[in-house]
Parts: sequence; structure tokens; C-alpha cells
Amino acid sequence: MSTATITAPPTSRDNWLKRSERWLDERGKGAWIAAMVLGFIVFWPVGLALLAYMIWSKRMFNGSCAKRTRHAHVAFKSSGNTAFDNYKAETLRRLEDEQDAFEAFLQRLREAKDKSEFDQFMDEREKRKADIDGDAVEV
Repeated sequence: MSTATITAPPTSRDNWLKRSERWLDERGKGAWIAAMVLGFIVFWPVGLALLAYMIWSKRMFNGSCAKRTRHAHVAFKSSGNTAFDNYKAETLRRLEDEQDAFEAFLQRLREAKDKSEFDQFMDEREKRKADIDGDAVEV
């Protein structure tokens, strides 16, 4: 199942760390690596802290950070109208709920099909076994 992570749109109340993280994410993994190298050059604990954060947040081993956040940034960009933003957030939440329900429905269908196929296999196996036992008795 795939689920989208809803992130809040950037606001002026975000602290400088959140703004910096967003700025680096928009520029991709190379920007994170450059920041880490600069951190090591300026003061090694800063570089070490950035390296630890990159590993902990899985930015080091995943694809480009820009690819991961571009979709979320476009989908949850504020329009400036709170009523519309609330409507959009509610609609997206409802669509995610419907997608989850549909995926659960498909899983139940797969399980029912698997059970049906297994029951058919067992019935055929019992029939073959009965045919073999019936032939052995007639001899």
C-alpha cells in the first residue's frame, strides 16, 4: 500500500532549521553532501551532526531528496485561502482513505481467490487419492 505523507506548507513561523532542511531538500543530495563537507571544514562536530542526520533520516541512501519532496511541495502548496486549503486537505485525506479501502478490498479478493484455488487443489487431490484407492481395492 502506498500512502502519502502530508506535510505542512512552508510558513514564516518555521524555524531556520526547517527552512534550511527544506532548502537543501529542494536542491537534492548534492546540497546535503556539500553542507556536510562545509560543516567538517568549519567545525568538525557540525559535519558529523549533518552526517548523522543524513543517515538517520535516510537522505544518504535514498534517491534524490528533490524527487522525494517535489510532489509533496506541489500537492500541499498553500493557495493563500484557508477555506480552500482546508477543503483540499480534506479531499486529499478522503481520497487516501478511499485508496486504502480499495487496496484492502483487493487484498481480500486475492485472499479469497487463493483460498478458492487451494480448496480446488485439495478437492482434486482427494479425488485422485480416492481413484487410486478405489483401483487398488478392485485388484
